[in-house]
Amino acid sequence: MTLECLNTTEDQLDKGSIMTHGEDCCATAEDGAESDQQRPLILERVEKDSAKNWKTLVSHRIKKHCLCTPKKAKSKILGFVPILRWLPQYQLREWLLGDIMSGLIVGILLVPQSIAYSLLASQDPIYGLYTSFFSSIIYALLGSSKHISVGIFGVLCLLVGQVVDRELALAGYLTESSVSSNASAILLAGQGNDSVGVECDRSCYAITVGATVTFTAGVYQVLMGIFQVGFVSVYLSDSLLSGFATGASLTILTSQFKYLLGLKIPRPQGWFTLFKTWYNLLINLGNTNICDLVTSLVCLLILIPTKELNDRFKAKLKAPIPFELFVVIIATLASHFGHFNTDYGSGVAGDIPTGFLPPQLPMWTLIPNVAVDAFSIAIVGFAITVSLSEMFAKKHGYTVDANQEMYAIGFCNILPSFFRCFTTSAALTKTLVKESTGCQTQVSGLVSALVLLLVLLVIAPLFYSLQKCVLAVIIVVNLRGALRKFIDIPRMWRVNHVDASIWMITMATSALVNTELGLLVGVLVSALCVLGRTQKAQVLELGRATTREHYDDLLSYRGLGTHPGVAVFRYEAPIYYANQSLFKKSLYRCVGLDPVKEKTRIIKLKKKKKQQEEVTGGQNMKSQEKEAAGKEDVVEAGTTVTLMKSCRSLSSLVIDCSAILFLDTAGVNALKEVRKDYGELGIKVVLAQCNVSVLDDLERGGYYPEKKECDGGENKIVFFTIADAVHYVQGLSTPNGDYDSKC
Repeated sequence: MTLECLNTTEDQLDKGSIMTHGEDCCATAEDGAESDQQRPLILERVEKDSAKNWKTLVSHRIKKHCLCTPKKAKSKILGFVPILRWLPQYQLREWLLGDIMSGLIVGILLVPQSIAYSLLASQDPIYGLYTSFFSSIIYALLGSSKHISVGIFGVLCLLVGQVVDRELALAGYLTESSVSSNASAILLAGQGNDSVGVECDRSCYAITVGATVTFTAGVYQVLMGIFQVGFVSVYLSDSLLSGFATGASLTILTSQFKYLLGLKIPRPQGWFTLFKTWYNLLINLGNTNICDLVTSLVCLLILIPTKELNDRFKAKLKAPIPFELFVVIIATLASHFGHFNTDYGSGVAGDIPTGFLPPQLPMWTLIPNVAVDAFSIAIVGFAITVSLSEMFAKKHGYTVDANQEMYAIGFCNILPSFFRCFTTSAALTKTLVKESTGCQTQVSGLVSALVLLLVLLVIAPLFYSLQKCVLAVIIVVNLRGALRKFIDIPRMWRVNHVDASIWMITMATSALVNTELGLLVGVLVSALCVLGRTQKAQVLELGRATTREHYDDLLSYRGLGTHPGVAVFRYEAPIYYANQSLFKKSLYRCVGLDPVKEKTRIIKLKKKKKQQEEVTGGQNMKSQEKEAAGKEDVVEAGTTVTLMKSCRSLSSLVIDCSAILFLDTAGVNALKEVRKDYGELGIKVVLAQCNVSVLDDLERGGYYPEKKECDGGENKIVFFTIADAVHYVQGLSTPNGDYDSKC
């Protein structure tokens, strides 16, 4: 198969006409350079020895995973415990001051937040301090990020709290409206778990449930790290995570109103908890504790403006002012000396013991009940941690390992669960504070742990009189960032309708229906949006630029010309089982000729002719044959079809496959059907600019005819440019075309 040339004069190009093959297209010796440019592009595929590659791949895998050398063992250990890698290289003079400052400030912020978020997880305040302490140490040892702060995160506390309240209700424990969380003294009957003991009050059982959920979630995360599935984080888009966090923030906000008003009502379970909570709040509004309400309002009036000042002047401040700690100290003193608990019935934190409790095992019999909840908690915790790690690593010019982050956050849940802790992950607010105050490494996390250790050993009992409404105010104030996302909805909609829709659907489902369901719905909607984009793809007709061999959408650019008798089309999506029928419909609509309908019309004409022959007999046979032949000239009289839509004749179709990423069996069959159906109408269909993967799919799917001898070649033609395909089909349409089409 050879190509001589395709010449067009400059004047003809200026007029916007694309010449066909038969019009002044002979090359001369003087046009040698131009002739070279018109020759088809020929590339030779690299032959791959599949058997050799398979053996090499298996051998390489075995050596990589099974062969142990001292160098590999050292690399594995350093990779699993990153602190062993960076601590010997620690630059004491340059980094120590920044790490100490950021560690102290984050530690001070963690004290009130750890106590506050314990309420959200339905736990006593001491367990929040335990959780922040252990997670700070473990992540400093195993984490690959230099900047993120791992500890209590509001969304995870909400998820854990919902599971804890559900299991408390199933176990028959009294609600907070009937009993103090620190003095239930109710027997744990029928549980049969030696790690809990013979007798366990409400607080004890609550942390047992929380620790069991945390242990199970940690196991999930470590298993995902072992199986190298850290890539799953890419399927949780920013809009999905943001919508989920905002929806959960609305649920958190609603759940804290009972503390702000001093109401003792149980947390509703199941779906539509937001509506159930507001209903309970409204019917119990008359029982509002005035002392708690006044305290809440005063604390809100103090914290909201001061936090805004911190945000506004954060560039000028060397460190954010810990107003939360000041409010906690002042409120604790006021409650203690004002006897708010005894005289006004205000709910307080209660006894916070010093030191550490002995470790205990999770409740194994409870794991089946919480396994599904723990999985969603594990996914959310990992996704938040990895997204924050990658964001700050990119900002500061280093890399993090997603699978190592999975290990780190998994062990931050597994190991602390034996010491009565609940689920943790990275937290954006504390990470921003940590970064802005000079953090260089995870030494700052160890400094924060020392601050918490001081509180646990000495200071914790002093928070006995701290009102729960003050802790609720701290939680509500820290939701400002998530709730501000509502202001960004118009901007998100202008930027991308699809991402904005995913955000709103995920947020609405998380807030109004169910928090865990919101995450699942968000993932499904994101996947459906990706599928929908492949479903919405349309076939575009391309035209050629007048100055060079470039083809683009006729409806998008001016000055593009078409070839007489040849139409060029592009489909900008993969062709697979879900959209192959849509591809054919779009192509037929764009071409202006449905070959299936056209064949059906011809068959009907033949049947009608046959019926007429039987009725009229032999006298009118000749006239009927002439009439039918005139209608069937599409197939029998020539190789061109006149398209009624565009009033132009068509002899060939060129399909630009450059935007087709892959084909499955249904996609290959769809292309076969297109070629066959149009071929029966005398229209030649060729493919151009197929990538290697698509060429392999076509080869395996039997798109190309079987090999047959013809001048030593095979009946398989591959076009690497649209121009080559156009020149080829133009050569076929002329008796003495430039392409040798013997095969």
